[in-house]
Amino acid sequence: MPQMMPLNWLTLMIFFITIFYIFNNINFFIFSYTPSKIVTPKKTNFFNWKW
Repeated sequence: MPQMMPLNWLTLMIFFITIFYIFNNINFFIFSYTPSKIVTPKKTNFFNWKW
């Protein structure tokens, strides 16, 4: 029935948007970044300027 097609498109759009949203959230929160524990010492150069 053609009268029901807009409702069908709307439900499909809502369905795919929710699936997309859930998929992106799962990919965002499942990624666990472990930063490296290596600490590099800061090297400071002291210049003694003699004017």
